[in-house]
This record gives sequence, C-alpha cells and structure tokens, in this order.
Amino acid sequence: MQIGSVLENQNIEKRVAITPEIVKKYISLGFEVCLCENYGSHLGIKDDQYKGMGANILKDEKEVLNSSDIIVQLGILSDDKTSNIKENQTLIGVLNPYNNKEKLESLAKKKINLFSLELLPRITRAQSMDILSSQANLAGYKAVIESFANFKKAIPMMMTAAGTIPAAKVLVVGAGVAGLQAIATAKRMGAIVFATDVRMASKEQVESLGGKFLTVEGSENLETEGGYAKETSNDFKKKQENLLSETLKKIDIVICTALIPGKKAPVIIKENMIENMQAGSVIYDLAAIQGGNTAFTEVDKIIERNEVKIMGELNILNKLPVSASNLYAKNVFNFIDNLFDKEIKKININLEDEIIKNTIIK
Repeated sequence: MQIGSVLENQNIEKRVAITPEIVKKYISLGFEVCLCENYGSHLGIKDDQYKGMGANILKDEKEVLNSSDIIVQLGILSDDKTSNIKENQTLIGVLNPYNNKEKLESLAKKKINLFSLELLPRITRAQSMDILSSQANLAGYKAVIESFANFKKAIPMMMTAAGTIPAAKVLVVGAGVAGLQAIATAKRMGAIVFATDVRMASKEQVESLGGKFLTVEGSENLETEGGYAKETSNDFKKKQENLLSETLKKIDIVICTALIPGKKAPVIIKENMIENMQAGSVIYDLAAIQGGNTAFTEVDKIIERNEVKIMGELNILNKLPVSASNLYAKNVFNFIDNLFDKEIKKININLEDEIIKNTIIK
C-alpha cells in the first residue's frame, strides 16, 4: 500500500503531515511513501532528505493523490485536489466536519474513507495519536511568547540599585492543554500567574504548576465525559464575570484558550472588563478562529481598545511549523499503525475499535 501527502494551502497552513523520520517508520510497516516535489522545502527539509529515508518524490500532485491508498493531510484539501481522490482511497487529517459537512458528504458518497483526527476519544490508548493535545501544547507556549513580546515591561521581578521592577501578572482563561502549557511557560519566565476554568478538576493541575486558581463561588465541575468544558449556565456566567472584572483590574497579560468543540467560542472578556484594564495590557486570544473569547478579537489583527492590545491569529502554529509538524506526523503515524492490519497488509476499519468508530465520518 502507498501513503501520500501534498502541500497544504501555504497562505493558511505551513505544517506538513509527513516528516523524513516518519517516512522510515511507514516503510518499516510495509508502506511505500509518495510525496510531491518540494513538499518540505519551506521548512528547510530538502527532497533529498525524504529520498534518503526511502520516499518517492513526484512532480505532479495529481499523480500523488491518484496513486496513494492513504492520503494524510493537515486540513481538508481544496475542491480541485479532492476531485483527484478515488473510490476506496482513505483521507486522514483534521477535516473539521462541523464546517465542512457538504464537502465531506460528497466525498463519502464517492466511497472514500474519511477519518478526522480531532474527533479522537480521550482514552489512554489514543494519547499517542492525540493531535489536539500535541498542537495545543505548542500553541499555549507560543501564545505566551507572542504576548510577552508585545508587552512593554519586563516579565520577572528585578531588584536593582535603582529600584525594584515588579513581576508581570498573567491570567490564563481556560486550563486545558494549551492553558496549562501557558501557565508553565509564564511561570518559567518569572510571571505571577492566575488561572480560571469551569472544570474544577483543573484546580489541582494549575496549582501543581505554581499558578493561583480563581474559583467561582458555588461552581460545579462543568466537564463532559470526554474531558472538554460544557457550556455554562447564565448564573455561573454572571458570577464568573464579577470575578474576572475585579481580577482583570490588576492583570498585565491575559491568555485566552476557552473553546467548546464545534461551537462559537464563548465571549468571556467583555467590553466593560477591557475598559477597566491597565493601559499597556495585552490579551492573546487563542480562540480567535472560533470567534474569540473577547468582545473585540479579530483574526490576524492587533486591535487596541482603551490602550489594551488584543491579539488573535488564524493559525499560531505557523510560527512553529517544524516542531508542530514533527508532533503531528508522529500522531498520524500512530493512528495509521492502529488502523493497519499487518497480517493482510491493508487497513482494517474495525468499528468495534473505539478510536476508529469515533474518528470515521460516514
């Protein structure tokens, strides 16, 4: 069987789904690997590095798509590229079924096997395939670096002969994977870190990293069985607003990470809260692509309100594409390793397997 991959739209996605070291792993399973020319050149990975690991490099993307039994990508391909995928081929990636329903339905009608990796269940066996966690880790780290770069004061406390510079105060909204990495990164750089989350289970994790957990009075554990945050009640939202309004008056930097899968991001930082923040404060909104956690977030823009900078990007991982590609490629390999029947040398779509049952799009 042959595994192939072509370049994503470089304007929005610079990561790749197959790295040279992963080529060797696929070949050890018995696959052939086929890539388009200059597949990783924008990341400093030359075609010769892929060839050295055993990959075939083709000039024509159409030929790669036509000849591959399994196609691995980051996102769903454009219409002109998906038209080259044939019956019984398999497409694996972050297919975003909430936003690409019609396109995925048309592919399913062509009897193409579709697997969307953001739908992986949160079980122990799927941890090595968990693309959301591996990518969110990097996003949380980079959000802190970007916000600190736009903050006009020092981050750690500094005691000098001329006086003491106080440590910056950071608030992380949402203590999932990205939020926890943001807390750890900010603490390493010397900030005082606070965090809030609707899931009470996050409190212990936040405190283990040296953060101070802000608890909403009378809060309950608003967590789904899959480990994600539930939408909160109006009463909870009101209490959370009051707590945040007071906290934000003394905060220098806010990292927003609150997302609900398949829904618009909740607006947590309201207009009146931003008006009460200190001039020169920075908000980095990782939820920008789903509408943002603030009232003013715009994708790929720095918005200034009341001398507060609000930042949000379409894809922050484009700023760490090499590291992000390495992790993503390993996640995808582990998923295919589970999908592939080594005895018959074919993929085995076993719907009794919880991983396969959850990720397949019918």
